[in-house]
Amino acid sequence: MTDALKRLSEEGVAIWLDDLSRQRITSGNLAELIDQQHVVGVTTNPSIFQKAISGGEGYEQQVADLAARKVTVEEAIRMITTADVRDAADILRPVFDATGGQDGRVSIEVDPRLAHNTKATVAEAKQLAWLVDRPNTLIKIPATKAGLPAITEVIGLGISVNVTLIFSLERYREVMNAYLAGLEKAKARGLDLSKIQSVASFFVSRVDTEIDKRIDALGTDAAKAARGKAGVANARLAYQAYEEVFSDGRWSALENAGANKQRPLWASTGVKDKAYKPTLYVDDLVAPNTVNTMPEATLEATEAQGEITGNTIAGTYQQARADLDAVEALGISYDEVVQLLEDEGVEKFEASWNDLLKSTEAELERLAPSEG
Repeated sequence: MTDALKRLSEEGVAIWLDDLSRQRITSGNLAELIDQQHVVGVTTNPSIFQKAISGGEGYEQQVADLAARKVTVEEAIRMITTADVRDAADILRPVFDATGGQDGRVSIEVDPRLAHNTKATVAEAKQLAWLVDRPNTLIKIPATKAGLPAITEVIGLGISVNVTLIFSLERYREVMNAYLAGLEKAKARGLDLSKIQSVASFFVSRVDTEIDKRIDALGTDAAKAARGKAGVANARLAYQAYEEVFSDGRWSALENAGANKQRPLWASTGVKDKAYKPTLYVDDLVAPNTVNTMPEATLEATEAQGEITGNTIAGTYQQARADLDAVEALGISYDEVVQLLEDEGVEKFEASWNDLLKSTEAELERLAPSEG
């Protein structure tokens, strides 16, 4: 067993767990992962909560209490999910304190049905921050067109944000711009910029899944040579964009006022194609000041067979651009793919949220006290 996770951390990659459940909290598993596997943060999404609450243990008493109070299903879900996030944040608080607030954070997402409504997203973000009431929370806002001004407004209020569902390089630059605009608003309001943190979740494996599907449909040897390269190439070019934006004059003024860089976070790092090494999206995306949020299977695979050989992004930008150009040369439109993935990402989270609504409603009815 190699300590690849330790080396990954030493290279400046923060290891976050892309999963949360009450059972993971109460069993001591989360504390164990923090203590033994270098986990320094947690991300959640509607799909994770749907899976945890629908099939998990530990929720029955709270659901019964909520049923007795006759709360709405939406309120029940908010009470359940924020309780888990609050408890996870408390477990991670020592990491938060030790890293000066950079890590030790838990993310919770705004209702995905609000993804195309700026005002509702801002209102939901404020409500979630108030409900969880922990300094080491990140509110997840999707990087839709409507999400961009919401990011600026929420950051401007001093609320730390995890921007999610980023697939395109153009949108990523818009996200960074929204973050800087938010910091400028916060500064104008006299807020302490050093307390505001943000990550930008750039999705990786889904890019390969969609592009590989189109490559396979072409069926030529030339096309097959491009398989499994676009996801990493796209992420590496995102890191190039990050380096450019967080070294210019606009950023310098904010940095001098105490602001923190918005770290790139590699999301969707579980390999979907079994032909690829399970640690592909970890080994090939090592660079300082990044986050890799992993499902537990990827965390375990990295611990067992990760090949952490230092920075694997520096010096790769020319090849990464060539890899994406090779995909375009096959007649596969990058712009079409990334827009499709954003649309599908929102739809999938909405579907998970709707499933969560239905299953929670059924549990509220089952556990409701009989009248009389």
